[in-house]
Amino acid sequence: MSVRIVALLLAILTWAPMASAMGGILVFGDSLSAAYGVPAGRSWVDLLGARLEHKGHALVVVNASVSGETTQGGVTRIDDALERHQPGVVVLELGGNDALRGLPLERTKENLAQMIVRARERGARVLLLGMQIPPNYGPEYTRRFHALYEELHRELQVDWVPFFLQGVALDPGLMQDDGIHPTTAAQPLLLDNVWPVLEPLLARGAARG
Repeated sequence: MSVRIVALLLAILTWAPMASAMGGILVFGDSLSAAYGVPAGRSWVDLLGARLEHKGHALVVVNASVSGETTQGGVTRIDDALERHQPGVVVLELGGNDALRGLPLERTKENLAQMIVRARERGARVLLLGMQIPPNYGPEYTRRFHALYEELHRELQVDWVPFFLQGVALDPGLMQDDGIHPTTAAQPLLLDNVWPVLEPLLARGAARG
């Protein structure tokens, strides 16, 4: 057996336990992550997979996002998703549909907290993507909705992105005609909003592995 093949086998054997220990990445969201109105292969989640590969991360990205999903729907689905995919990191992107339907914010916060806790109980690290809504829902509801993500960040010490649609939501050229969903051109910007927090989270997982 050549020296080159031996070196390759050693590299594989060295990397495999780390990849297994880290698990993959489960993106658990709604239509913003399910690529509503975006061609196949061009969503921010697809771009995440490509970036990970480019940077040498041997991690599988699973997109378990469902258009129209509320946090209550997420609570009913997450245990099965965690069991099926055994992720090392869960990117949690839910809550926007709760607000669009005017659902009680206390329930939204409780549901998000449940999902964070359940993911952690399975050994996953969690990245929470914060959301905001237009002011036409009333200033108090709008303020409280945005604040609940920061409260979860503080109370549960969960990593978070304060506003997933930063730099996108207020730019008509980056939003579809419905004013809710980002365009294809916005997808790299969404990934850029997530990546600065996600990358250190992956690095911490690699260090543990």
